[in-house]
Amino acid sequence: MNISTNISLIQNADAVFSVDSTVVSVSKSINIQSFPLDYIENVTHKYKTLIGEGGFGSVYRGTLPDGQEVAVKVRSSTSTQGTREFDNELTLLSALRHENLVPLLGYCCENDQQILVYPFMSNGSLQDRLYGEAAKRKTLDWPTRLSVALGLTYLHTFSGRCIIHRDVKSSNILLDHSMNAKVTDFGFSKYAPQEGDSGASLEVRGTAGYLDPEYYSTQHLSAKSDVFSFGVVLLEIVSGREPLNIHRPRNEWSLVEWHLLEFPCKAKKMTFRQAKPYIRESRIDEIVDPGIKGGYHAEAMWRVVEVALVCIEPFSAYRPCMADIVRELEDALIIENNASEYMKSIDSLGGYSLGGSNRFSIPTDKKIALSPPAPTPPDPSPPINTQALAPLEPR
Repeated sequence: MNISTNISLIQNADAVFSVDSTVVSVSKSINIQSFPLDYIENVTHKYKTLIGEGGFGSVYRGTLPDGQEVAVKVRSSTSTQGTREFDNELTLLSALRHENLVPLLGYCCENDQQILVYPFMSNGSLQDRLYGEAAKRKTLDWPTRLSVALGLTYLHTFSGRCIIHRDVKSSNILLDHSMNAKVTDFGFSKYAPQEGDSGASLEVRGTAGYLDPEYYSTQHLSAKSDVFSFGVVLLEIVSGREPLNIHRPRNEWSLVEWHLLEFPCKAKKMTFRQAKPYIRESRIDEIVDPGIKGGYHAEAMWRVVEVALVCIEPFSAYRPCMADIVRELEDALIIENNASEYMKSIDSLGGYSLGGSNRFSIPTDKKIALSPPAPTPPDPSPPINTQALAPLEPR
């Protein structure tokens, strides 16, 4: 594939994809620079500072002449990924701009080298922050985690043809200096099948622990495959645990299976609506990361757990679309933010804090919008502890 021709075609495209006209666009004004190899070597001081490694190759830190810090991804000669993945990432990121995507600044394709240049993300990856190396690990409070989760829901919400990432995971979610989440690594990404397409994928791509079991067994790719992976990331955000860990007890090796065991009704193939009352009977503090215990509002946490569980349904037809996920996470964030403001007002008046994960309860009559395609009779909602507090009306 001719890289320069590819970029030229993209930059002259007239199409515009948008969630919001100020956020996402395919525009001929996007400028992706072609850097000579000696320039890359100068920027990285001959690849002096290694900051990461992945399936594509090594990532080095560098500084552009204008002072901007960059991450330089250099394809390894032993990489299992090749020219196709390089071209794919270059093609997509030459066309798209979004506040929750790591933008592509430039590339180098010289002397058999394949190099991609991005802005440096100073807060590392979500994986590093949750359970990475001790030097990189830092406890994220619950409001930050919830904001990160909501920031990722750009997936599939383009008004044009949907793009499936195919490798959503916490190590592919980077955090900038303001802790804004940005998705990276689009080497495996594909446009979603359109009506009339078979949807079959010749190669199943993804990472163990995040991979949609239906996609793996049928090789049928859909946007719901990313939804499954996103559900696993939500469980990581809630629990602070990695998706696979063979050093834990056998029934806790898989984060997904552990949560299904924590909520046995799910394992019996109940629909989400049927399972919800039983989910609420479980103890939320048994699955929450100890690092944030006592620092969250129980209702906001439950909403995220419920969204995560319906995302990891074994059958894709029962998973929600990203638009529904956005609405639920927005409501959870509203509840958490209002809870925080309420506690600040109590403290400022010399009041008291109830402490713990159930700082106080906010009555809410809003029903979760995530439901399977087939209607089922409504189940009674679990009792909600109410106190002298005005009902919250999210959204």
